Amino acid sequence: MRHIISILLENEAGALSRVSGLFSARAYNIESLTVAPTEDSSLSRMTIVSVGSDDVIEQITKQLNKLIEVVKVVDLSEAPHVERELMLLKVRATGKDREEMKRIADIFRGRIIDVTESTYVIELTGNNAKLDAFLEAIGEELILETVRTGVCGVGRGDRILKV
Repeated sequence: MRHIISILLENEAGALSRVSGLFSARAYNIESLTVAPTEDSSLSRMTIVSVGSDDVIEQITKQLNKLIEVVKVVDLSEAPHVERELMLLKVRATGKDREEMKRIADIFRGRIIDVTESTYVIELTGNNAKLDAFLEAIGEELILETVRTGVCGVGRGDRILKV
């Protein structure tokens, strides 16, 4: 099962390395990882997407809580949450494909953020399924380059990750 683990940790050198090292040392795979400072400059928020049984995720959570830099760990997948990912996509856009690219981007609520004579760069946010559907709609032959940020998420309602 896919889990989104959100971690609040001290913003100091080596913290990211110790967390990712914990996963690799136990042969757990990280599908995506995002990290950035929070509103408190001494803390960072890390979001990790991993696949595993509930028992495996429970073990990961216990191990993460043992790390000195880790302040709090939450599995967002356990309750209602909102998740998003950003994708930048460079596509071939010449001739009749130019209008089709604009149309598909509009349907998926994407924005064309760069235009040249032969390419568009499209910005799109959404969950994994939406981004994958967009890639499928465009077709592999027109895609020149793809960059995805990885998932970031937040619990819905009163559920917050704070000290």
